[in-house]
Amino acid sequence: MDDNTGRRRSTWLRATASAAAAAALLGGCGAGDDKAAEPSPSASAGSAAPTASGSPSPAASASSTGGGKAALTPFEADPAAVPRTGRQAEALAQAVALEPQAWGSNFRAQQPAASAPGTVAVLDAQCRWQRRPLPKTVLASLSRYSELPGAGGKGMVKVTAAVTVHATVRDADQQLSTTLEEPLRCPVQQVRTDEQIAGLMSAASPYGQGGNTYADDQVVEIGSYLTGTSAQTYRWTVARLGTVTVAVSVMGATGYKPYELEQFSSQGLSTMLSRVESELGGKS
Repeated sequence: MDDNTGRRRSTWLRATASAAAAAALLGGCGAGDDKAAEPSPSASAGSAAPTASGSPSPAASASSTGGGKAALTPFEADPAAVPRTGRQAEALAQAVALEPQAWGSNFRAQQPAASAPGTVAVLDAQCRWQRRPLPKTVLASLSRYSELPGAGGKGMVKVTAAVTVHATVRDADQQLSTTLEEPLRCPVQQVRTDEQIAGLMSAASPYGQGGNTYADDQVVEIGSYLTGTSAQTYRWTVARLGTVTVAVSVMGATGYKPYELEQFSSQGLSTMLSRVESELGGKS
């Protein structure tokens, strides 16, 4: 087993433990949920919010430069590799966002397979998820949609992998702060005409807390995805390394246990974090 494989396996195991801890925390609070069909951090900007523990995010004092970072960080990128232009950021997003086969051999692309170029997911004032043009704080954003067809008495699982490359560390940190606030602002979120997310709860795990030893900051949201009269478990996790945020969402299906959905989420997130590290050329 080479060093990269070993590091990825270690990262996945740590992510699984952290995700399970967050799920236990949210379970104690009641039913929760996650982002919409676009589980990328919301592009709506707001004032910096405290984490679930009530303390500021460790990146709150990060410099406003693209290569800036907080005092506590699991990763330091090569400044020359940090995207400064939209073209550079788009190339990074394309390299990091998971393709269907990266989720597993039986996954296939949904239709559409990816988000519209030059847009980012936004939770608007009416609590509706929409794609909007990139704000100045975002250099590029890409979401890829995949699904695992139902078989053996199990239903279809739908997953999303999203990558957002921000102009600065502070901008990326602000996205997670906004994300943490959104369940309070919008406990019910409209995805499409007949699809909603409800019972949304969130928890944050800054680096060094809650088993998070792999990302500058992380937010987990768990709840119910409602389609007509059907309700499925929905899980969404977003993590930040420097100016890049990666996110995964998993919509459960009949026959799947919570730990199976956690595995999809944890492995997807850790794979994208490893890709960010590889692309930015830093050392963890």
